[in-house]
Amino acid sequence: MEKCYLYIVLTRTNTALSRLIRLVTSDDYTHAALSLDKDLEQMYSFGRRSTYNPFIGRFKHEDLNDGIYKISKTLPGVVLEIEVPKDQYEQARNLLNDFIENSHRYKYNYRGLIFSMLNRPVQYDYRFLCSEFVYYILRESGITDFNVSGNLVRPQNFLNLDCRIIYKGDLKELKTSKSESLPIWSRLLSWHHHDIEHP
Repeated sequence: MEKCYLYIVLTRTNTALSRLIRLVTSDDYTHAALSLDKDLEQMYSFGRRSTYNPFIGRFKHEDLNDGIYKISKTLPGVVLEIEVPKDQYEQARNLLNDFIENSHRYKYNYRGLIFSMLNRPVQYDYRFLCSEFVYYILRESGITDFNVSGNLVRPQNFLNLDCRIIYKGDLKELKTSKSESLPIWSRLLSWHHHDIEHP
């Protein structure tokens, strides 16, 4: 059976919200995004609409060279590679396409974030946390099920998946520009050969 790969990118920025989440959870990573491709060009999540306004969030395409990622001096993170059958990959892609095509419906689940810090399950239509979104795609594709409410899934939980850590460190090192000749994936591969283990 043909195998395909999904990529989960876990990060921790220095925003006030990220610091608050880390203070409450003690987690190393406070944000999660899902990518369909190894170059992280099709990377999506839920986050702030505007770089400098944390109070309005939405579903969005993410880029390590843009937004909060861009203005962060350092960006601690990991890139996880999950091997899945082709049918599950296609299901994940179809679900993601539905988010893209109907992006105007979706908003950040601020209330769900508050309830998650209180360890209280809650669910709202068309509202997601970043990790809740990634978990939704994985669960609805039949890839994994943590058997908890989506708002209680934290970015850190994805480290428990059957996956490979192909990069760990400062994700600013993965930045690319038009003047650079070395693509992201080449650098990811070079890190993979260092036999990085799960934390």
